[in-house]
Amino acid sequence: MARDTMTYESYEPDSFDNPPKGPVGVHRGARSVMARLCPFIVVILVAALCGVGAWAWISGEYKNVMGGSSQTATTSKSDSSSKAETKNSTKDDSSSTSTDSSKDSTSDSAKSDTDSDTTSSNENQNSDQQSQQSEATATVNKATQVRVVNATGIQGYAGQQADVLQTAGYTSVEATNPSGTLPASSVVWYQNETDKATAEDVATTLGISAVEQVQGLAVPITVVLLN
Repeated sequence: MARDTMTYESYEPDSFDNPPKGPVGVHRGARSVMARLCPFIVVILVAALCGVGAWAWISGEYKNVMGGSSQTATTSKSDSSSKAETKNSTKDDSSSTSTDSSKDSTSDSAKSDTDSDTTSSNENQNSDQQSQQSEATATVNKATQVRVVNATGIQGYAGQQADVLQTAGYTSVEATNPSGTLPASSVVWYQNETDKATAEDVATTLGISAVEQVQGLAVPITVVLLN
């Protein structure tokens, strides 16, 4: 029996003969190069780590690694102890410095008080000396030797003025004639500062306004009488 030739047109049309347009179902997109290489890279890294671990175990290097970690921990502890000791030493030094500063401050304060007392004592001594000098200067000593020089040309005038001084209480008075250089007007000369008060009293007693200090006098006080 002859076989009939079957062609596409020999079948009745069905739903598969008119498929819908566009993709139907789940379709995955193309993966990137890194996504495709990632599994190979992970395998290579794991293999490398396994190889390194095996080498360290066989050669004993893992002991050095563990020993280094212990040494690092010990070093850290030693450093911490050193820092603590240094901190304590610093505190001790600070305390010592504070104590020394307090001692120095106390010493300086005591020294300042001593210097103040010494200064006050010296000032009191100087004040006493000045007071004594002022008292000695202001004291009139009528026992001081007084010489009355008559340069007026009036005979007996020096004797008269000497009598006035003796009446005032002076006990050592002499009258004499002039010699050497004479001043321009009547004056009372005194030689030492302690005789100033006495010279001023003599000038007041005789009515003379000029009182001068002169060195090289023969007597402590000299009265020169002029017209």
